[in-house]
Amino acid sequence: MEKIIAGKSITVNDEGFMTDFKQWDKEIGDALAKESNIEMTPRHWEVIDYLQSEFKNESPLSIRKIGKSGVVDIKEFYQLFPMAPLKTSSKIAGIPKPASCI
Repeated sequence: MEKIIAGKSITVNDEGFMTDFKQWDKEIGDALAKESNIEMTPRHWEVIDYLQSEFKNESPLSIRKIGKSGVVDIKEFYQLFPMAPLKTSSKIAGIPKPASCI
């Protein structure tokens, strides 16, 4: 289904995750973050960049893997994205919901 985010029409699934990563840009990421009541900082963007690079490498994501990434520890990950951090950050990053998320 179509959704207008940051003035652009994007394709999302029934849970609101983008289905075409090529449609993502930083403005859309920022708008998706605001929907989750998250004010993006450079630190947030570092985590988003990491998630996107893992997605492009077809590497499955999990909270444990992110905690061991050296990019962010689990405690800070929960501080940056307080509610459902992996699900929320994946949505902001424009990538599909990780299989490890409920």
